[in-house]
Amino acid sequence: MIRDDRRLDFMLLLGAAGLVVLPWYRIRGGFFGFGWLGDWLSDDRLWPGLAQLFPDRWWLWPIPLLLLAALALRLTLPPSRRGRGLVLIGAAGLGWMLVEGLSVGLRGWNWGLLEATFGEVEGQQAYGAGAIVTALAFAGLIAAGLAERGALKGDAFVIGAIGLLVLLVATFVLYPIVSMFTGAFQDYDGSFTAEGVAKNIGDPNIWGLGCLTGGRCGVAWRTFTLAICTATGTTLLGLAFALVATRTRVPFKKGLRLLTVLPIITPPFVIGLALTLMLGRAGFVTTFIEDTTGWTLGRWLYGLPGIWIAQMLSFTPIAFLVLIGVVEGVSPSMEEASQTMRAGRWRTFRKVSLPLMAPGLANAFLIGFIESMADFGNPLVLGGSGGVLSTEIFFAVVGAQHDPARAAVLATVLLGFTLSAFLAQRLWLGRRNFATVSGKGDGGRPALLPRRVAWPVGVVVALWAAFTLFVYGLILFGGFVQTWGLDHSFTLEHYARAFSVDLSDGIAWTGVAWKSFWTTMEIALIAAPLTAAVGLLTAWLIVRQRFPGRGIFEFALMMSFAIPGTVIGISYVMAFNLPPIQMTGTAAILIFCFVFRNMPVGVRGGVAAMSQLDPSLDEASLTLGASSPRTLRRVILPLLRPAILAALVYSFVRAITSISAVIFLVSAKYNMATAYIVGLVENGEYGIAIAYSSVLILVMIAVIGGFQLLVGDRQLRRREARAAAARRTEEVPA
Repeated sequence: MIRDDRRLDFMLLLGAAGLVVLPWYRIRGGFFGFGWLGDWLSDDRLWPGLAQLFPDRWWLWPIPLLLLAALALRLTLPPSRRGRGLVLIGAAGLGWMLVEGLSVGLRGWNWGLLEATFGEVEGQQAYGAGAIVTALAFAGLIAAGLAERGALKGDAFVIGAIGLLVLLVATFVLYPIVSMFTGAFQDYDGSFTAEGVAKNIGDPNIWGLGCLTGGRCGVAWRTFTLAICTATGTTLLGLAFALVATRTRVPFKKGLRLLTVLPIITPPFVIGLALTLMLGRAGFVTTFIEDTTGWTLGRWLYGLPGIWIAQMLSFTPIAFLVLIGVVEGVSPSMEEASQTMRAGRWRTFRKVSLPLMAPGLANAFLIGFIESMADFGNPLVLGGSGGVLSTEIFFAVVGAQHDPARAAVLATVLLGFTLSAFLAQRLWLGRRNFATVSGKGDGGRPALLPRRVAWPVGVVVALWAAFTLFVYGLILFGGFVQTWGLDHSFTLEHYARAFSVDLSDGIAWTGVAWKSFWTTMEIALIAAPLTAAVGLLTAWLIVRQRFPGRGIFEFALMMSFAIPGTVIGISYVMAFNLPPIQMTGTAAILIFCFVFRNMPVGVRGGVAAMSQLDPSLDEASLTLGASSPRTLRRVILPLLRPAILAALVYSFVRAITSISAVIFLVSAKYNMATAYIVGLVENGEYGIAIAYSSVLILVMIAVIGGFQLLVGDRQLRRREARAAAARRTEEVPA
């Protein structure tokens, strides 16, 4: 009872602080600058919510009244009788803040019907720190009430985590998408109409099957075919790299791991540009082949083949990062048991090892499928006349046609494909158990690959590694020549212009790239740990907890990953450019975009890794009296180090290399590296663009190495633990 009261007291104090102390509305200069403190008394826009009640903002009165009602329940009723009331009060508070925030805009009512009913009202700014803290307090009241009613065994941490994630997903995933789709049903004068949607839903350019009769298929089938090919190729290639890195005696394994990460830390259009100069119509490889053989290769690169090669280079590392932890987690004792029963290494691999990797394979395929669907940079560079859904959506929104209804229809088609892949994965895995890591140590060693697998896999990995090195060598070469593709005389001018430093009077960052570089590093280093934390917490809840709507919640998370970054960027602008939440032109909108755009990779990697952890680990910890947060921190997280590393690396890298969403969200104050590089390319400054990209690659490699040292390795083998204990014993003086 004391613990329940403390939890409720904290939520009430949080609501009081948001209502009485903090500014209720958004501060233009930023809350954390604290420059507003000097004008706090003289400027009514900086007043807390309680003071805002009296300048004729009567719509704020229900908020303090609801908090007073919660306080009355705290003082008059025991925990066993007040749970339902707390849930109702919290839901009413959140609902009212949502309704009044959407109803009252900068100049008064947002809809004429409300103005005709209630009369004219004074407008209001976007929500600020006080309103956000109060909303969190109402969400906490819901969690406290559900815990007191015994939901999910009364575990307030689990209920609160679910509630917080639902609130965040609703705000930063569902709300922007709804804002964008409502624009599809609006005419230019703001009136609602379904004419545009009806015109585009049956367009043969979307669904046509002319390719079956020698013509051309619609953009939906082209995108679907490309996604299937990319997902299959990246999954198989990622598995090959994971097997070579863990199940062979090939030297230079650390270099092999680094090589697989290289493509993901490169701006997408740089790979496309390198492929164009190498395999394009006038590329040096194409020219060499035509001069040697007399064959005319033409423009084969521009279209689905070129996009597929670029996506294989870009997305194979993602599959590898998901699969490496899964392959390492397969229990050697199971493989040894199979060989003890006289099964050969090939049969053991096919019947034991490979089936236990099913969660990782399914998640890697799903991520590859969604990444291909949502890819924007590679199709923009190499698509030619054969566009895909992401580029068609982009041109429907910002092109000359400006057809938001068509963009909404195309986005719906894309979501339909993504949902189908998600459901197919769930049906394939079903309710089968893939747990291989229990509370007992494992004294075995991973079985080596059978020869009939090791040779083909090794050859494929070697060829792809050589191709990747060649492409990256070409990229690095472009930064040290005068004009890439024309004048190959050596120069350091591009690096000097981008990253020069003046030390004559202190340190002055005089290079043209420094401003966007430091902004990018700051935002990426903030977004990466947030993305990993939210993603892995979500994975733990999805795998370990059973709560209503879990499947819908999981799919809602994948939606932000499935929609093209172009649409995400535009939807964020449409949703967060006006009250109730206004963030355009700030660093916050970039951070939230990166967190909820990249979080699904951490979720899928965490789900794959959690599927291998025996639930008895959690149960044993809870039985011994540990709380859910302590169990998560001391038992689960140490066993999820590969998934943590994958989430940190992917989120950090994507925050630096993302372009499709960023291009709409950057501002003069917060300009990201990729947007700056795109500007260089548009101005023909290819040398500086390549030099900037090369420096970003080196910086990301260094930061990834730092993440590796920070996270460490997962210890699953008894032999490793015994060796460490022996070393410690030897170090103790006699």
